Amino acid sequence: MAVAETTSGRAGRSEGGRWRRTWEGISIIFRSGVAVVGLVVILFWVFVAILAPLLAPHDPLAQDSSAINQAPSSRYPLGTDNLGRDILSRLIYGSRTILILAPLSVLASVAVGIFLGLLGGYSGGLVDEIVMRILDAIMAFPTILLYLIIISAIGPSALNVVLAITFVGAPGVARLVRSLTLDIRTRDYIRAAETRGENRFYIMFFEILPNARGPIIIDSMLRVGYAIFSIGTLGFLGLGLPPPTPDWGGMISEARKFIWTNPLGVLWPALAISSLVVALNLFADGLREESTRYN
Repeated sequence: MAVAETTSGRAGRSEGGRWRRTWEGISIIFRSGVAVVGLVVILFWVFVAILAPLLAPHDPLAQDSSAINQAPSSRYPLGTDNLGRDILSRLIYGSRTILILAPLSVLASVAVGIFLGLLGGYSGGLVDEIVMRILDAIMAFPTILLYLIIISAIGPSALNVVLAITFVGAPGVARLVRSLTLDIRTRDYIRAAETRGENRFYIMFFEILPNARGPIIIDSMLRVGYAIFSIGTLGFLGLGLPPPTPDWGGMISEARKFIWTNPLGVLWPALAISSLVVALNLFADGLREESTRYN
């Protein structure tokens, strides 16, 4: 009976400690006013994307030939574009495109970058040289040029945008993970795992990676902002999602031809992209400052 009670008590304390550590990690966000401001704006766009069918007053693809490049009105609160489509509805549905493609792109680039960074950093020697030289060669090209080459070769589509951003973003993640790995692999618990006979991939993914997750998570948040900007840039250049899909970058590209007669057509999607990118940067910066202070 005493043994059972002792075991139960230990389990309760362990569970309580786990919840306490989780809450302490979450509470870091609310210690930074900058992070909270960023989080509020991010959550605003997330809810807009989720509730798009309820919030959009019109079909984002519907055209009204009698209301081309119309100023804001009671029927069209933000006006219409050059095809008579409601700008507000296209902004609302465009948030879905951005908030799906950007995180997917970053998730894919982080997964590839983590694998390459861990492999090069832990293995060292020839493996490290080969991996890093290939990544350096990719990073030597201007980002926009790489996007142009990749999308022009495989064609514009949602999947190809994700692939392009993954290819361009993975080397930066890999360099970060490699630098963290070079530091962590010298720690005593890594030597202990090697002494126990653990294999290379266990040490990389179960010993090194968990202890490098903080900087990787914060860097990933920043990269979501960069991905949003990249998606907008590709849409502006006509290399993003094919029309008539609501795309903030594509909306800017179409509206710029009529900027003197309908400047609001450019302003609204530009403000949407800016607000989301700035919010993500504020959130990541605030979280990084508080994490450094907390640790």
